[in-house]
Amino acid sequence: MRTAVLVIIVVLAVVFAVLNRHALMFGHTLSLGFVTYTGVPLGLILLLTALVLALIFYFWAGVSSLRAQADSARLLRDMEALRASLDSQESSRFAQLQAYIDERFQALGSGAATANRAELDALRARIDALQGDLNVQLAQIDDYLKRRLG
Repeated sequence: MRTAVLVIIVVLAVVFAVLNRHALMFGHTLSLGFVTYTGVPLGLILLLTALVLALIFYFWAGVSSLRAQADSARLLRDMEALRASLDSQESSRFAQLQAYIDERFQALGSGAATANRAELDALRARIDALQGDLNVQLAQIDDYLKRRLG
């Protein structure tokens, strides 16, 4: 979009310069305060200055846009690294929980009674619910990051 606007501005300036070349090239007296020049094409100088300023603005806007994109990419990379770190921490916690539960099951299995059996079934149901909830949350985070990263 910016390129199209810049091209339109340059084309209009060139058309204006061609149509008014005699007025642009007409000699004027130019005083800079300490030096005075005679026969200077002041219109051409002003036109070229306007074009240079348009180019400077164009490149400044491009650099600004690139900085914003770089910041966004850095943020998304940081979020992806954070997600990977959290996934690894969560998996280690889940492994610890699994080891604890297996140990608990062994303890419950050795003293197998009907009351222990009900506690064991309730514990298994709770673990399954927690594992399902964890899988859903990780899938949602993964989908969100995939959408954001492209």
